[in-house]
Amino acid sequence: MNSFRGVLLRGLAAGGVAGVLAGLVGLVVVEAPIRAALAVEQARGEVGDGHEHGELVSRGTQVVGGVLAAVVVGVALGALFATAHAGARRWLPRRSPFARSVALSAALFGAAALMPAVKYPANPPGVGDGSTVEYRTVLYLGLIAAGLLVVHGAGVLAARLAHLAEPVRFTAVALAVVAAAVVLLVVFPAGPDQIPADVPAGLLWEFRLASLAETATLWLGLGLAFGLLVDPATRRTRLTSA
Repeated sequence: MNSFRGVLLRGLAAGGVAGVLAGLVGLVVVEAPIRAALAVEQARGEVGDGHEHGELVSRGTQVVGGVLAAVVVGVALGALFATAHAGARRWLPRRSPFARSVALSAALFGAAALMPAVKYPANPPGVGDGSTVEYRTVLYLGLIAAGLLVVHGAGVLAARLAHLAEPVRFTAVALAVVAAAVVLLVVFPAGPDQIPADVPAGLLWEFRLASLAETATLWLGLGLAFGLLVDPATRRTRLTSA
């Protein structure tokens, strides 16, 4: 099944697998610093008004919802990834479908997760001013969009330099990507929020690294799962056509 429908189904399946893996990382790795941050936020509220505030939704329900959300996001990204993988064939024509899938997922992770995490790292509960949510969202999504444009430009540049030896082409594309990323990180304004004094630095960075690990699991898991699903199918198609 080498049709786009077959590729799309594999993308959906790979996205589901990656979403489950990311949800498990969120459950095992991210949940601990979240609970610690919630304890800090609760203590802050008790000091402020002398009353303990109950949760509108239990933490257990939130955790289950977070895992399900990771699966839904993974499936949606899987559909988009399958489409992007088909287009990346002209950028990396000499690579196997598996290698192309892993390379594409690594590039998208860098653009949609790593670069935003460097400029606007994730913050745990209790950090961030509610009045700046819309502004922070615009900055974050804007940087992701700019990063995706860099990935697209890198693919176009790689295709244009196809006549060069692979080490030379790889070096040229890598230097162009690094230069573009540095420019974006410098040009985009800093985040508006300050870190409250009662949030320990260790807790802050534990949450940020854990969140990045969850996102990395989603993107790289998607690339590996899709590559494993699509590569054997491609080989079978070639053998049949031969």
